[in-house]
Amino acid sequence: MPGEDLAEKLMFTAGADMWSTCTDQQWGLSALRMADGPMGITGGRVDERDIALLTPCGLALAASWDAELVQRVGQVIAEEAVRMGVQAVLAPNLNLMRSPLAGRAFELFGEDPLLIAQLGWAWAQGVQQEGVAAVIKHVVCNDSETDRRSMNAVVDEQALRDVYFKPFEYAARHGAWAMLTGYNRVNGRACAEHEQVLRKWLKGDLGWDGLVMSDWFGTQDGIVSLNNGLDLEMPGPGRHMGAALLGNPSLHAVDEARLDDAIERLRRLTARAQPTQAPDRSAAATDRRLQVLEEAAAAGMVLLRNEGDLLPLEADSKGLLAVIGPNAIRPCYQGGTFAKVALADDVVSPLEALTQALAGTGKRVIYAQGAAAEHRIPPITELELSCGEGQPGLLVEFFAPGAAQPCHSEIRHASSLVWFKDMPGIGPLLTLKDQAQVTVNTRFVAPRSGEYRFYWGGTGRVQLTLDGALLGTFDGATAEGDIMGKLMQAPHTTASFNLEQGQPISLSLTMDIARSLAHGLWLGCQVPEPGDFLSQALALAEEADQVLLVVGETADAGLESVDRASTHLPAAQEELIRRVCAVNNRTTVVLNVAHPVDMECLQDAAAIIVAWYPGQQFGPALASVVFGEREPGGRLPVTFARDEADYPVWSLTPAANGDLAYHEGWWVGYRSFIARDIHPAFSFGYGLGYARFAYSPGAVHGKRVDQLVISLTVRNISGRAGKEVVQLYLLEPSAADEPARLSLKAFAAVFVQAGAEQEVRLTLQADAFSRWDSRANRSVLIAGRYQLQIGHAVDDALIQYSLAVGHKGDVEVLHD
Repeated sequence: MPGEDLAEKLMFTAGADMWSTCTDQQWGLSALRMADGPMGITGGRVDERDIALLTPCGLALAASWDAELVQRVGQVIAEEAVRMGVQAVLAPNLNLMRSPLAGRAFELFGEDPLLIAQLGWAWAQGVQQEGVAAVIKHVVCNDSETDRRSMNAVVDEQALRDVYFKPFEYAARHGAWAMLTGYNRVNGRACAEHEQVLRKWLKGDLGWDGLVMSDWFGTQDGIVSLNNGLDLEMPGPGRHMGAALLGNPSLHAVDEARLDDAIERLRRLTARAQPTQAPDRSAAATDRRLQVLEEAAAAGMVLLRNEGDLLPLEADSKGLLAVIGPNAIRPCYQGGTFAKVALADDVVSPLEALTQALAGTGKRVIYAQGAAAEHRIPPITELELSCGEGQPGLLVEFFAPGAAQPCHSEIRHASSLVWFKDMPGIGPLLTLKDQAQVTVNTRFVAPRSGEYRFYWGGTGRVQLTLDGALLGTFDGATAEGDIMGKLMQAPHTTASFNLEQGQPISLSLTMDIARSLAHGLWLGCQVPEPGDFLSQALALAEEADQVLLVVGETADAGLESVDRASTHLPAAQEELIRRVCAVNNRTTVVLNVAHPVDMECLQDAAAIIVAWYPGQQFGPALASVVFGEREPGGRLPVTFARDEADYPVWSLTPAANGDLAYHEGWWVGYRSFIARDIHPAFSFGYGLGYARFAYSPGAVHGKRVDQLVISLTVRNISGRAGKEVVQLYLLEPSAADEPARLSLKAFAAVFVQAGAEQEVRLTLQADAFSRWDSRANRSVLIAGRYQLQIGHAVDDALIQYSLAVGHKGDVEVLHD
C-alpha cells in the first residue's frame, strides 16, 4: 500500500468535481472553479440561465489584427469571470485552421502561427492581468474535429515545432499560467501523454512553470500521463488519476518527483488566480464592457468589396433601404460548442439596430426574410411555449428509479438540454439497470396552418407524444467515448404532423435515463413558412434604393466534434444572393459566417462584408459600420480560395487506421498559395477600409537578427480618419528542391487621422531567421539572403528590402 503522504498527493492530480480542483489548506491548495469561455463565461452548467456577455469569436478577433483591442476583450472576459465566481477560463483556442472545413474554425485565430500567437496571447494576457487564469488550449494539433478522440495527427517534427506548437511556445515564453491538452494523438502518442511536447519542450526546453490539465474526459492512462507531464485530470473525481491511481497495479511506476512537481504547479496556479478587483456589477460597468464588444465586432468586420464606394450608406438621405435575409433577424452570434454562452433577452438584432439608426431620418427600412434559416434541429423555442399557469417555457421533471412523483422540477427555455454526470434531484445512478426518467411538457398554439416537422432525441430511449398520441420513439445510447461530440451532434429522429392555425397542442417528451457520464435531451420544430420568401424579397429589392442582404449560418452550423462538408452557403441563400444582386446593383452582402466560403454566388454583389460570428453586439456594430460611424477594421486572418481544389488541405477525415497526414508540412494556408503561385479570391491579410493610405520607406535598424526594427511612414490620403494594418512578411532562403517560404513576421494596426501621417516601427522576433532542427533538438539560424516585404496583404507588397544574414546572426541590407 502507498504511504499516507503519497496517497494524499495522488488525490490532487484530479479535479474535485466537474468544474473545480481539490482544496486542502494544509497543502496550500484552494479550490479553483473553472468554466469554458472562448467567447464568454458559461458558468459551468451548460444552461441557458447562466446569462453572460458574448464576445466576438476567435476568428473575428483575429480579423482585427489589433492586439491592444483583443487584450481589452480578454479583460471583459475576466471581469465576467470574477462576477460569476470563476477563477479559470478554458480559452483561448490556439490551434490552426488547416482546412476551411474545420468545424471549430470560429474559435480559432486563423491560419498563421504568428498572428494566432500574438493575438491569442493578447487575449490571455487581458484575462490574467485581472487575476483570472486563461487555460490555453488544445496542446497540440487539435485542428479538426472528425474522430478527434482517435485521430492521430502525423506531422513532421519541424512543422510540429515551428507551426503547430509555435503559438503555445509564444504563450509559454510570455507568461501563460495553464494549458489544456487535446483529445487527439500526435505521431502515435495521445496529447495528454505526449512526453516530447509536454515534458521536454514545454516544461524542459522552455522552462515553463505553468500547469497542464487534460481536456474533459481526455485522459486515457493515468500513470503514463502523469509521468509524461500532465499535472491534472479533469473533470473530477478522476477516472485515471487522483484516487483512481491508488487502485492501479502499476502504481509503483509513478515518478514521485514528477508528482511533487504537479502539485507545486497546481499550488502555483491557485495562488496566481486571485482576482485583482472586486466584482463590478454596476450598469456603468456593463455599458463599458458592451462598448468594448461593439468596438471589437466592428474592428473584425472585413470589407472585401466596395464598388463605387457604395459604403458607407448615407443615413440622412431619403429613400428605401431593403434589409433582406434570415440572419438580419436571427443572426448567428456564436458557434456550437460546450462553451455556448446564454444571452440576455434584450440583445439587439441587425434589423433592429439598422432601424434604430435610421429613426428620425428620411430613409425607410423594410424587411424580407428571403430564405428559411437552415438548422440541424430547428429550435422549438421559436414557438410561443407555455407550461402550467401560462408560464412560458418547458416544464422539466425528474423521477428517481421507481418513483411516481418527481423529485425535482424546473422550467427551461432551450431546445437542447444537457446534464453532466448526476441528474438533478436523483443522485448517482450506479448501474446501467438503475433507470430513472426525465419528462418535458409544454404547450403551444399553431401560428399558421401546414406541416410541422418535429425533431427529438437524447442519450436514452425518448418518446414524443402530441395531445397524448405517440408520435414516435428514438433509441439513444448512453454517452461514452467522445461524450462532448455525441452530445453536440444531437442524434435524433423526425416526424411530421399537419396542424391548423390556432390549433392548441400539448407536447410531451419522456426519456429513460441510466448510468452515463453525461445526459442530453433535445426537441425541435420546423414551422411551415409564411408564403414565398424569395418572391417577397425580390419584389422588395426591385423597389429599394439600396439592399443590405444579411445571410450566413445558424448557431448549430459550426459544431464542436463535427467538421464541415462544404464551404458553400445553404443553396437557398446562394440563390437569394444571385437573384437579389441581379435586380439591384446597389446590394451589400453581409456574410454572418466564421470560415472561408465559396465566393461564386457573390460575383455581382456591389459590396461584401464578412462579419464572422461577432458576438452579441453584432447589430449595433453592423449599423455603425454600414452608416460610417465606425471603420470596417478587419483584414482576413484566413485565405478565401477561388476554387475548393485550391486549398492545400481539404478533407479532414482520417485514414482507416486513424492517421491524418499533415502533408502540407510548413506550408499551411496562404504559405501554400504563395508557394504554388495560386491566386485566391481574397488573400490572407486583405481588407478594405473607408480611408486610403500611402507608405513611405524608413530604414532597417540593427545589425543582428535579434535587434532588427523596420521603420516606415503611413500617410492617410483620404478625407476621413481610418485604420491600416501594416504587415511584414519574410521570404526565406530555401533549398532548390523545396517550395518558397514566405511567412508573416510582424504586423501593426494603426489609426491615422485624415491627411495625417504616422511612423510605424515593426520589430522582428529573435527567432524570425531560425528553424527547428530535429537532429540538433533546437532552433538553428538559417544564413542566406532574405527579402522583407511590407504592405497591405500577403500579395500586396509596397516596400521591399533584401537582407544578407550571416552564420553568426549578423545582418546586412543589400542594395540591388
